[in-house]
Amino acid sequence: MSFINKIKNIVGNYTLKKELQSFKREVKPAKFSFDSCKTVGILFDATNTEDYEIVKRYVLYLREFRKKVNVIGFFNIKQMPPMTYSKLEYDFFSQKELNWMGKPSGVVIQNFINEEYDLLIDLNVHDHFPLKYICALSKAKFKVGKYNEADTSMYDMMIDADNTKTVKYFLRQVDIYIAMMNKREPNLN
Repeated sequence: MSFINKIKNIVGNYTLKKELQSFKREVKPAKFSFDSCKTVGILFDATNTEDYEIVKRYVLYLREFRKKVNVIGFFNIKQMPPMTYSKLEYDFFSQKELNWMGKPSGVVIQNFINEEYDLLIDLNVHDHFPLKYICALSKAKFKVGKYNEADTSMYDMMIDADNTKTVKYFLRQVDIYIAMMNKREPNLN
């Protein structure tokens, strides 16, 4: 990471911390029930085509359980690929929608933040600040993300991704832990 990017990251995290002080989230749930969950939000890095395909398969899997799923993908490049466009359940943004410190903006991002998902799955395995920002300010009722000691107040459940940094591995872990919480058999893809 370059010196300038380190400065941007420090300023961005400081700004996020200040915003979170005025952000009041409802009391965290004592127990999460996947069966009673109706809406799911997913955040992920869409830059890698393989990760995008894995997320698409996972969305289909969640729909088998009659969950309404909305996905927002971040392209860590200036321009989104030409064949990428928002669909009903999928929205995308790129570096073009970020301010100088990495804070994302736009109607799509604000709508995602304001939606009160029953479950938010943050697949930000590469620690991109724009995805962290969206997750931190999300009004989701139950948030699942990768374990990071600095982000413990942001999530309701954190999963140690064993530093493999793959979306497929992380989704398997999400399935296993949610199944354990709800005592149902996990789908290991």
